[in-house]
Amino acid sequence: MTRAKYFCLIGLLFLYSCGRKAKKEIALKDQQISQLQEQLDHIHNTNSSLLDRLSDLSVISKTGAESINKSLESINQQYAFIENLTTKIQEKDSINLALVMNLKRSLSDINDQDVQVEVRGGVVYVSISDKMLFRSGSSSLTSQARDVLGKLATVINDHDDLNVLVEGHTDNVPMNTECIVDNWDLSVKRATSVVRTLQNDYYVSPDRMTAGGRSEYVPKAANDSASGRSENRRTEIIITPKLDQFFKLLEAPKLAG
Repeated sequence: MTRAKYFCLIGLLFLYSCGRKAKKEIALKDQQISQLQEQLDHIHNTNSSLLDRLSDLSVISKTGAESINKSLESINQQYAFIENLTTKIQEKDSINLALVMNLKRSLSDINDQDVQVEVRGGVVYVSISDKMLFRSGSSSLTSQARDVLGKLATVINDHDDLNVLVEGHTDNVPMNTECIVDNWDLSVKRATSVVRTLQNDYYVSPDRMTAGGRSEYVPKAANDSASGRSENRRTEIIITPKLDQFFKLLEAPKLAG
């Protein structure tokens, strides 16, 4: 083998070796590129998924915010209702206090044992003993009764936004006469006599008044003594807010949503 051929063969072997090495490197680079492309595709898909989730979260957040706003609006309405109701109750208590003071002032010359004025359950009670108003076992009013009712009517007429309930009460001693059937009958007739007098003689509007009898069934004291029975024989004049205004006050507002 000549030296020229030898060097030519060496050159061919070198080129072949370089070619194989280059192919391997190219194949490795292609593999790396393929892997990088897969990673890029994965990242792209992940990003798309994240964007979709963020979009969902944005919708949920908006819906949640609207729900929270509606809840807050309802709470604010309820708070305003409670605040208004509290104010009205305070106003009513102030009116009751002024009413009690006026009644006591008007009735100051009458024995406290015969007429009692107090606030119970948010309304004003005027309790008048039967001996102050009626003859024994009768529903006819005495002259003294007319004086007391006239003073009450003056105060009642100054508060035309209030209603008047008149209740007759008896003790448990049975009652039966030509004019009175029983204690139910006596209690109703006594209440009616008071209402009729307030209307006819002292011009209290009849649409503000109600007459009712409770007989012996709402005693203030035990009926086993003369003093207890005397306390139970009474007429109560109950001064209350007008019911339609009262129920309107208690109406809750319509809530948002």
